[in-house]
Amino acid sequence: MMDRTAAQLAAAVTDRPEAQRYELGIDGVIAFIDYRKSPGEVSMLHAEVPPQLGGRGVGSALVQGAVRLARAEGLQIKPYCSFIAAAMRRHPEW
Repeated sequence: MMDRTAAQLAAAVTDRPEAQRYELGIDGVIAFIDYRKSPGEVSMLHAEVPPQLGGRGVGSALVQGAVRLARAEGLQIKPYCSFIAAAMRRHPEW
């Protein structure tokens, strides 16, 4: 994991609409954001990064990738999770 940049991690985030979540898999471990989509928007409800992935920027990369995917669909993002909201405030360029 440490040999991948934050941008590479963000690019690896996938949308799993059947599970209503964005996922980032690293070494067989999944970090995710639960969401609900409605016309024109996505509500990001909860982000979870397993402890073994913590402290390495995985959470921020997950949010960056989820924002990229949502914007590519033309969706307005409603961050109900405090971690997601804080990451988006810190990185308005996303």
